[in-house]
Amino acid sequence: MIDTATNTVTGTIAVGNTPARIAITPDGSTAYTVNNGANNVSVIDTATNTVTGTIAVGSSPEGIVVTSDGSTAYVTNYADDTVSVIDIATNTATGTIGVGAGPLAIASLPCPAPTPTTTTTTTPSGDPVVTPKFTG
Repeated sequence: MIDTATNTVTGTIAVGNTPARIAITPDGSTAYTVNNGANNVSVIDTATNTVTGTIAVGSSPEGIVVTSDGSTAYVTNYADDTVSVIDIATNTATGTIGVGAGPLAIASLPCPAPTPTTTTTTTPSGDPVVTPKFTG
């Protein structure tokens, strides 16, 4: 743990063997650490700084990302050429995606919400017609 005001280490949290990367949920309540040597992910409650669970993933996990809506985490598994899918609500691995050789890093870009606009036209009889359109 690091005090960002002073940039000093204030403590540690014991996780699995060979922790490699960490990702934090958008609300800041939970951190996920990939443990390369244990083939799992440690779930950390950031309010108490304790490990609350462990999630089994593929072989040699390297990278992790939590989606911007906080619903899913994706873990790259270097040795078996896969990405594990984790449901954040249940902290369980729900699937595996085959990818190219040796995935290391992963990222997620936020998807902007569609922007509603309307177009108003007039029928030959003079009645207005409003047509909704979503962009983005």
